[in-house]
Amino acid sequence: MSRMVNCSKYQKELPGLEKQPIPGAQGEKIFAEVSEKAWLEWQTLQTMLINEKHLSLIDPETRKYLLDQMWRFFKNEAVDQPEGYTPAQSS
Repeated sequence: MSRMVNCSKYQKELPGLEKQPIPGAQGEKIFAEVSEKAWLEWQTLQTMLINEKHLSLIDPETRKYLLDQMWRFFKNEAVDQPEGYTPAQSS
């Protein structure tokens, strides 16, 4: 049976991640508060941001920017979108 978390993105209990996705306090917080569904959605957005904005993960400012965007995403706040991106419409 999956471990359940009260997901900060969806404000309901959903299956959580199987393990902490990143080390340290940030990873612990994600593990405790973010569902697997929200994490996978964030990974997709993060990949688009990195690719479209030509971000370098070596740059500490880039990592700080992505952490900020990640927590905004999980709190349902406005996040940057790749230029020209239009989310798919659900039918």
